[in-house]
Amino acid sequence: MKITWLGHSAFRLDTAKASILIDPFLTGNPGFAGLDLKDATAGVTHILLTHGHGDHVGDAIRLANETGATVLANADLAAWLGSKGVSKIEAGNTGGTVAFDGFTVTFTNALHSSAQITEDGVSHALGNANGLMLHIDDEPSLLHMGDTDIFSDMKLINELHQPDIGLVPIGDRFTMGGAVAALACQRFFDFHTAIPCHYGSFPIIDRTPEKFVAGMEGTKTKVETPKPGHSLEV
Repeated sequence: MKITWLGHSAFRLDTAKASILIDPFLTGNPGFAGLDLKDATAGVTHILLTHGHGDHVGDAIRLANETGATVLANADLAAWLGSKGVSKIEAGNTGGTVAFDGFTVTFTNALHSSAQITEDGVSHALGNANGLMLHIDDEPSLLHMGDTDIFSDMKLINELHQPDIGLVPIGDRFTMGGAVAALACQRFFDFHTAIPCHYGSFPIIDRTPEKFVAGMEGTKTKVETPKPGHSLEV
């Protein structure tokens, strides 16, 4: 499996049977600046969304319509996407699992909010925020935590799913910061590899992963900090 970080919380996963975008906030994402949108999205088959904030939904609607990719989202966000013209949608909710050819996705808990602001300035809730747990045929399992703080039921997520790879938000202010994220990984998970995200994109969140990297020193988890657009083979 190839994992490509596209800045902020956006990732591309290329597996034997699928090319998956998670939280494809590309246009307007400072972390994606200078990268090629067509290259980053070529051949995409699935788009997975953790929650409804604009810096995670991002280009999902346009990309779904242009590529024909299937979009997975929680039920409320899925209904909203349908009202915006997205036709290939798979809806679910916390605890539920959706099966695709070659992989499954389970909606896990996350401590965060999920909404869109309409043109009149009104905030409209779009269901609960989630993490997304991927079990991929003959490849490592992967948890995208979404946007979240630490919570003790992370231990249950690990017990149920035993993720090999964690995509971990560390930027503080809107998610847990790097030190707390490191504590979450050490106390509740047994990741082989952890990749920090949700940092370095906006001035009001942490610019670097240094706090997370420092907090993970001495653990058996391998911390990878690729630059946006760079890929890892796992």
